[in-house]
Amino acid sequence: MGLDLGERTLGVALSDATGTLATGREIIRRDSENKLRETIRRIEEIVRQEEVGRIVLGLPLYLDGHMSPRAEKTLAFRNRLESRLGIPVIMQDERLTSVEAEERMREAGLPRSKWKDHVDSIAAEIILQDYINGHGKDEV
Repeated sequence: MGLDLGERTLGVALSDATGTLATGREIIRRDSENKLRETIRRIEEIVRQEEVGRIVLGLPLYLDGHMSPRAEKTLAFRNRLESRLGIPVIMQDERLTSVEAEERMREAGLPRSKWKDHVDSIAAEIILQDYINGHGKDEV
């Protein structure tokens, strides 16, 4: 499972049965950045339903590779997920995934007014696919 944590959204992607192709699944929305209880509950449901063995969570670094304040919150979120779910949560560099997601939507001809509805799940898909490409299907 791939996740892209935003301020008020969480993009979710899953790999196919062979562990070679990532596909965006959904966007989980919340009222505020710190209200994560329902988000974690929904992730837990998906993990059970899809028999997820590990989560790949995007780590938002600055372009120069340094930790951003958002990265610190993401690491805290990882700790909560691991504690609650009991499965590994692997951090994956997510620099420029939103830019790539927007490029994909542009190329697909999706109207700009619809981008907000899709960008997070596409970013999660990119995060997971990058992990798959770098580690192989046996580690998904």
